[in-house]
Parts: sequence; structure tokens; C-alpha cells
Amino acid sequence: MRVVVVNSGNANACTGERGMADAREMARLAAEAVEAKEHQALVMSTGVIGHFLPMDKIGAGVFVAARQLGEDEAAFSAAARGILTTDKGLKIASRTLQVGGATIRLAGMCKGAGMIGPKMATMLCVVATDAALTPETAQAALKTAADDSFNCISVEGHMSTNDTVLLLASGAARKEPLVGNDLAKFQAALNELCIELARQIPDDGEAASHLITIEVRGCKSRDDARQIARTVADSALVKTAIAGGDPNWGRIVSAAGYAGVPFDPAGVDLTVNGHSLYERGAPVAFDAKTVSAAIKASRETSVVLTFREGQESIRFWTSDLNVEYVRFNADYTT
Repeated sequence: MRVVVVNSGNANACTGERGMADAREMARLAAEAVEAKEHQALVMSTGVIGHFLPMDKIGAGVFVAARQLGEDEAAFSAAARGILTTDKGLKIASRTLQVGGATIRLAGMCKGAGMIGPKMATMLCVVATDAALTPETAQAALKTAADDSFNCISVEGHMSTNDTVLLLASGAARKEPLVGNDLAKFQAALNELCIELARQIPDDGEAASHLITIEVRGCKSRDDARQIARTVADSALVKTAIAGGDPNWGRIVSAAGYAGVPFDPAGVDLTVNGHSLYERGAPVAFDAKTVSAAIKASRETSVVLTFREGQESIRFWTSDLNVEYVRFNADYTT
């Protein structure tokens, strides 16, 4: 299987009549450079919204890049580096598993640090595997993995016009498509890999000083849990509290309250970094200095909201919000 993936570097560049024409031309050039078919070229796009593709540079650059292609770890790292924009460093992950006597490998790369909200926003990801998958199985597996990973991250909750997650399966490890328990093993590995990649995005959120894991438990549905988690994650007051090491339980609980999901207020618990701040709808006594120190001492912060409405739960990841983030984005294009 030969598939060419090209990154335009401009969000919104591949929309509209001109944008679509440029994207098709970029795909044609990329395919030509590696002697593939045009339909085998996949276009990914991210960057400043509204900027069209510099086709003169792309036309020359595609053939220069094609001459540098390789199959080793250095080539993989170079590709992962090539898709970065405001990212501080590479975002890569891999998994290996044994299935039916064959060794199956997965390797993934992604980019994203700002303008990140559920439904992926300004981020790109490519996961490659030597497993054999039917198109239908691959699509279902990727959707399952993305729902628990890339659709559970936020930096500031702002979705962009472009996002892409690709799963490319060559079948080189074993010709027969995975089914049954073998497919379940692959799905578990894909889920783990995508979560590892997805977490790296808010952890690298522009100027972020904390990666925040929000776990919502005990909801009637996963959609309810997701909505509450996302609302808490997107709260500027929650994010600034974590940035300052402030265990302000009121900001977290009230954000859950305005998420639009009905629940019994008397059935809510909250812990932050393992410290109980709120139980069964009421605050509990805690040492604010101790909890504050726990937040400040670690880059990762755990927020667990427990409800008594059902059995569904979700994990969601976001970053904090501080002065450096505002300064970075205030000067982004000027």
C-alpha cells in the first residue's frame, strides 16, 4: 500500500473553490513525486485561518521532501517534526502486540498546541500500522479511539476549520484482516496509543503550566459525562485557578452545574489531586495550603467529579490558563 500524506500548513486553505483546487494540485504533485496515484494522496491542513497555499513553494518543496523519504526512525521523527507549528517538540507514540503468531506494530505522530477543542480542532494526527484491516473495520476502530482521546481534549475550547486523524493500515504483518479477539487486542492498543498522543496536546498547550485530567463518574450517559467534563475544562475560572494553585471548589462545581446536564446537587463529590473538597453536595473541611501546594508541586492536576445518576464515566484533558498564554495569542499574527 502506498499512501502520500501532505501537510499544507494553512487552516482554511483547502476550503472554497480556490482552496479545493490548490489541495487537488498539492495532492497531484505529492503523488507524482513518489510515483503514486493522485487518489492515494491525503491532504492535511493547519495554520492561520484564511491564508491560501503558497503553491510555488509547495510545488518545489514536495519534490525536495520526496528525495529525503526513508523508512528508519530518523525519517519518522523528521516527518513528525515537519508537521509542527507552535508545538514545543515532537508528539509521537508507538505500540507492539502479538496477534495470531504475528507481531503487529503501530506508530503515531500528531501536532497541536493551541486552538484545541473537542472534535479535534487545529490538530493533525497520523497513525500507521502493519495490521490488515478492512476499510469498514479501520473506520470503526479509529472512531472508537478518537472518541476517547482526541475528542476528549481542550486547550481553550476553540475549534478550528481543519482537523485530521488518519489511520493507515498496510497489512504487511499478516494478510488476513483482524477479527474477533485479535481485533479487540488491536483496538485496545490503538485506544492506548491515541490517548497517549492526545494527552500530549494539552500538556503542550501554549504556555501551559499544568495538564489537567478531569474525570467525571456516575452519569446517566457518556454524553452527559462528556458535556460536564468539557464545560469544566473550558471554564476560564477553573483554568486560572489551577494555574495559580487555588483549590477553588466553587468554580469547578458551578461549572458542572451550568453544563446543562440535570443531576441531583446533593449527590456530587469532588476531589483535587486526591484531596476531598466536596462531598454529597456540600464543602468539607480541608487544608487549603496543602491542596494548593499539591497543585503547584506537579505539572499534572487531577480533578474527579462523582455523581450518583448512573454508571457512565469519561476522562477529559485540558491545560491551565495563564498570562503567558494571553501574551502569546495576543501577538500571534502581529
